[in-house]
Amino acid sequence: MISPAAQAALALWLDQQRALHGAATNTITAYCADVICFLTFITQHKGGPQGLGALAEITTSDMRAWMAHTRSDDVGARSMARKLSAVKSFYRWLAEREGFEPTAVLATRSPKFQRKLPRPLSVDAARDVVDTAEFQSLKPWIAARDRAVITVLYGCGLRISEALSLTGADAPLPASLRITGKGGKERLVPVLPAARDTVEQYTRACPHPITDDGPLFLGARGGKLSPRAVQKVMEQVRGQLGLPATATPHALRHSFATHLLNAGGDLRAIQELLGHASLSTTQAYTGVDTARLMDVYARAHPKA
Repeated sequence: MISPAAQAALALWLDQQRALHGAATNTITAYCADVICFLTFITQHKGGPQGLGALAEITTSDMRAWMAHTRSDDVGARSMARKLSAVKSFYRWLAEREGFEPTAVLATRSPKFQRKLPRPLSVDAARDVVDTAEFQSLKPWIAARDRAVITVLYGCGLRISEALSLTGADAPLPASLRITGKGGKERLVPVLPAARDTVEQYTRACPHPITDDGPLFLGARGGKLSPRAVQKVMEQVRGQLGLPATATPHALRHSFATHLLNAGGDLRAIQELLGHASLSTTQAYTGVDTARLMDVYARAHPKA
């Protein structure tokens, strides 16, 4: 059993992550689960509940034991790295609050893993996906909705959660959307006429009321459209078009970025459109390789 003091500290840390850093609900849930698993292991490893004083005395050996125990449950390197990151973040905050030295925890090395590069669709495949989305339902208004959602995902480079967070107040779509992404970071995203047109067609056909404070994209019964419903549309579309399993709603975001880059788009501008805090994240998203970056450098640097 985790000590009451550790439980209280974890709850306070999570509240601060939510309030001060704008962490998303899914992120908070993952943080909570990861740190609880760590604290539970330490409790069992040490033979009893660990108060804040005992937590301040965690050693490198304790960290190794936790990581070995976690990996023995078939936890992959990527997931292990995420868990360790959550524990380090909690300990960094706890050490500052309680005034102890967290070196044993913070110095623990994350396991190495191969980052998976996204697999964007080709331009033709992306167009085919948009054109085929509306044929997945016999109901005209749902067909219009599906085409609108898919067009917005590809045309604006949104995450599926961002697209489904649009409200009735966002329609008709303006020339640019103010999107709140991960970590509460806001960005402006230009809206293509094609996206604006498909959303307008959908709102005209929708039999359910779309209110300013309600979701823009509605499910069959009038509630908020679920991510699973969009994923199912993509599954049906990729089956019809013979596309790989990597052709998901999120792949449309990869495609948006990659197609802009291949057309000569500036990497930093694409970074802003995607809402990435780090340029390296955008580089991975768009599949930029070293040769392309060096080519840009050679052509653009005044001393090259």
